[in-house]
Amino acid sequence: MDARKSVNDFMNTMKELAKTDKTYVDAFMNFFKEAEKPGALSAKEKALIAVAIAVSERCSYCIAIHTKNALDAGATREEILEAAKVAGLMGGGPALAYITLVLEALDAFEVKQDK
Repeated sequence: MDARKSVNDFMNTMKELAKTDKTYVDAFMNFFKEAEKPGALSAKEKALIAVAIAVSERCSYCIAIHTKNALDAGATREEILEAAKVAGLMGGGPALAYITLVLEALDAFEVKQDK
């Protein structure tokens, strides 16, 4: 999986859909933003939950988007992988296989720290 391409493809699909049904796309994107904004849970915690669900649901586009969002919200590689492993517990072997895509997304979006 090319995680950057997956995120771009999703956003391009939303733009294409908006040409014929902007109301639908706006409603979805507003729902997305509303669900992820901080409340009783932080944005980071919500993003980690979304990563886990994306793995459990085996959605490669979701994995790319939510891994990027988790990093942007301040989650560490270790926190993201731990969330993905919980999904493996709940989703079994097929979900565990999708952790490969989490690793690929981390490699694509993670800012490398100089040591």
